[in-house]
Amino acid sequence: MSWDPFRALSDEQRRLLNAYQAMLLDFNRRINLISRDADAEAVRMHCLHCLFLTHRRFPPGAMVVDWGTGGGLPAVPLAIACPDIRVVAVDKVGKKVQALRAMIRRLGLANITVWHGPAETFAAKPHAECAYSVSRATAPLRDLWGWHDRIARPFAGPMTADTWRPGVICLKGGDLTDEIASIAGEADIERIELADMDPRPWFRDKAMLACAARA
Repeated sequence: MSWDPFRALSDEQRRLLNAYQAMLLDFNRRINLISRDADAEAVRMHCLHCLFLTHRRFPPGAMVVDWGTGGGLPAVPLAIACPDIRVVAVDKVGKKVQALRAMIRRLGLANITVWHGPAETFAAKPHAECAYSVSRATAPLRDLWGWHDRIARPFAGPMTADTWRPGVICLKGGDLTDEIASIAGEADIERIELADMDPRPWFRDKAMLACAARA
């Protein structure tokens, strides 16, 4: 049986997600945010893919950085699904940043901000608790871990058994053997096969990697 994160959304969250999907499709006709031939069902699958990050909880008040957000994937679906966290969407491509800011403004999302520039130069505000990073097929795991490790701060809030451990949680596909090996000495890495939660062919070669610093 498929695990459907859409079921956990309220009516208002569903409305926001549907509005975002429509805007993403519209902007994509003018700006290459996702594949040019994407239709409404493809956009829905992209958002569903991002919502697998809610398989476990991010603790309330956590700051989550999305590296290479593009058109807001996974930053926007995550901000909609988790209104009690703060999301920072990072991207270096100006036209994508402009489109994303326009979509966020129209959606009225108050828990997401956009930072324009290379990931290597991103600096969180002083004393901000950047305990989590997310990404969707943006960069090699070695790079993602380096960007996260540079800004990571311990999370001071309460943690429960069903929350992600602070670190990098990313969505990737294909053979990840070399990528996992690249940081194996620095992190505890859990691989979660998306096909185990959703048997549709679209998720067959996709996985979620949860990478947490070793104690």
